[in-house]
Amino acid sequence: MTNITDESVFPNETYKETVLAPLFEASKETFAEYHFRVNIAHAVMLVEQEILTEQQGRDIINGLIDVEKSLDLSALEYTGEVEDYFFYVDGELKKKLGIDLAGRLHTGRSRNDIDHTIFKMHLMDLSAVMLTELNQLVATLLQAADKGKATIILAYTHGQPAQPTTWGHYLGAFLENIQRDVARITHALDTVDQCSMGAAAITTTGFNLNRERMAQLLGFQVCQENSYGCISSIDYVTGLYSALKVMFINIGRFVQDLAQRTGFETGHLYMPNDLVQISSIMPQKRNPVPIEHMRLMASLSAGHCDTVINTMHNTPFTDMNDSETEVQRAGHAAFDSGMRLLKLLGEVVGAVQVDEERIAEHMAQSCATITEVADSLARIEGISFAQAHEIAADMARVAIDKDCPLDQFDFDEFSNLYKKHTGNDTAIDPEKLAEIASPGYFIAVRSLTGGPAIPAFEESLKKYTACAIDQSHQNVAFFEQIVGSREILAAAVKAIMGETQEGNK
Repeated sequence: MTNITDESVFPNETYKETVLAPLFEASKETFAEYHFRVNIAHAVMLVEQEILTEQQGRDIINGLIDVEKSLDLSALEYTGEVEDYFFYVDGELKKKLGIDLAGRLHTGRSRNDIDHTIFKMHLMDLSAVMLTELNQLVATLLQAADKGKATIILAYTHGQPAQPTTWGHYLGAFLENIQRDVARITHALDTVDQCSMGAAAITTTGFNLNRERMAQLLGFQVCQENSYGCISSIDYVTGLYSALKVMFINIGRFVQDLAQRTGFETGHLYMPNDLVQISSIMPQKRNPVPIEHMRLMASLSAGHCDTVINTMHNTPFTDMNDSETEVQRAGHAAFDSGMRLLKLLGEVVGAVQVDEERIAEHMAQSCATITEVADSLARIEGISFAQAHEIAADMARVAIDKDCPLDQFDFDEFSNLYKKHTGNDTAIDPEKLAEIASPGYFIAVRSLTGGPAIPAFEESLKKYTACAIDQSHQNVAFFEQIVGSREILAAAVKAIMGETQEGNK
């Protein structure tokens, strides 16, 4: 080191341009409000712990309020005079109060615990709003599923017509997915909902801080236990964005199914005119473009989640910039595109109409009810399902060759096929054959738990509704926790400020 000369002064101009200025902009645009609340809460806690006198606390709180009021964030530009937004506010407070008093605010804390606390507070706010939108989507799905519980549609497997079900039953499957997504996000928030304040740089502090009180003042259920983990564990980020990514994948698959069902060749769903765009050159086109936008939003949102999760890969288990402002802001894009996706999806689900005539045509052409014909033969005739399946398979081949719906299958031809496979005459009459081959019968007998028969599906709807109510109550409680902390903090400030605050009002 003795041969090295260094006359440079921080910050390096390129470093300023590429790192410090963008981070400063991100902090002032996204995290300034949370930074202010952390400062106020810390001042309150220091007074309550008698680390600051009440007069010192009042002066610091008034100074912080004056700094916030004087800040024009939109006009504030990074100059390089200070390292970041934290030091900018710290510097402004020192100008108002002097270095001795202003410097007391930073007792027992670090930018490390401040930053992760701020990031968590913002993620909690974003998640509370997204959960509210998810609850609204669930309500829309519940209504549409109830309305469509008797509307027969054609279910597909491997891209091919498979069996009849109902629009309500189909939506119920997606509804369950969304409710599990809500549960995953809520569970992931348990890790976000842990305050890092009091960890200081790494190992807490010798000052008699009250970590639990800081958690309460800032809207957290608890403080995160291990102080090293407070500044090094980033599973609050990876856990939440993993849960979000799963949701966006689930939604994307459902949206892709909507694309197939609204396509011209399938045409099972009709998209209203106000959600259809026309071609600039082909006047006959009805393009359900909102579906494409939803598919794009789902993919983009999942990609934004991946940005966060993948950035955390192979990073050291310590405090690091990889998990801080820049990647946090990148992740927020998932909430932006995700919220737009949820709003549009709710609108589309509530608006699309089922083309029952078109579905009935495809149902007949595809012999979609043949499984129940085989099942009924086994039950009524007492033959093995293997035998019944062979008879049904021959019936399907004939029906497809003659383009004849199964519920109109020639009874004499059925009788001959039955005798060919069993050597016996059938006990089924023409009316029963038509009945067991009908879509309505197919659905009605599927009354096991989770099936599409109306009684079974109504029981499922009761469970979905109970879950929706429970999840909605959880979200309301989460909101109340967040909003209530502002009231708790305001009351604590008032208790310290006394007549001074009353006078300021």
